[in-house]
Amino acid sequence: MIQMQPHIRLTDVEMIFSRPDGEGENIHALGPVNLDLHHGEFFAVVGPSGCGKSTLLELMIGLTTPTRGNITFEGQPIRGSCPDGIGVVFQEDASFPWLTVRDNIAFGLRRMNLDRQEQESRIEKALTMMGLEDFHNVYPSQLSGGMRQRVCIARTLVTQPRLILLDEPFGALDQQTRLLMGDEVLSLWRKTGATIFLITHALDEAAMLADRIGVMSSRPGKLIDVITTNWPRDRDSKIVEQEEFGHITSRLWRSLRAESMKAIGKKHVAS
Repeated sequence: MIQMQPHIRLTDVEMIFSRPDGEGENIHALGPVNLDLHHGEFFAVVGPSGCGKSTLLELMIGLTTPTRGNITFEGQPIRGSCPDGIGVVFQEDASFPWLTVRDNIAFGLRRMNLDRQEQESRIEKALTMMGLEDFHNVYPSQLSGGMRQRVCIARTLVTQPRLILLDEPFGALDQQTRLLMGDEVLSLWRKTGATIFLITHALDEAAMLADRIGVMSSRPGKLIDVITTNWPRDRDSKIVEQEEFGHITSRLWRSLRAESMKAIGKKHVAS
């Protein structure tokens, strides 16, 4: 039986930063981290503040080069720029207030050499997938926070990424809206077949969405636990009612509690 290579592979990845003033020890922010993401899986990462989660994402899109180790996407090394086929959605509202919803989504296609018909087809599909058809001529200021995040996700979807990286995309939303947005993300994951890598502070969000959850230690961030949820692919937010959901969040908290206390202690020492 032929095994497919990982969609993205991190091998002995470390990140060490020099202090700006050149004095004192360098900051060992991350690693070593070893991780294989499989084609079409939903992987979430949780960890204490300052553990290097966002640094990990920056390395995966080529914004930063690791001090040590290697990262490959579809078998090719990531060097210096975000490879074609990777899309990113950040926590901050990144919609352009001067553009309508349709024009915001179309912005994602600017660097792609597509004919007009293909562009329009992709925009219409993204509008439909994110439930924004009735708001295509509306400006972001007229939308709720959750809907503005839908616009940002749609702008990523039009590029048809094979790997989608989500950096705390629902951090500014209330709990109920986060669960409903989670349902939408699960739906688009099933429809697109993309691999998804999610960074989140919310243990229930990770437990609901992911096939596997990586737990990171305090700085330097390393993977100290990887939990397989065994949820069906057609899951939705109703799984929060299941007993196993409580077991998963409890295990996450057991792994994280001591690491979070270490992180708080380091913050106090640093200050």
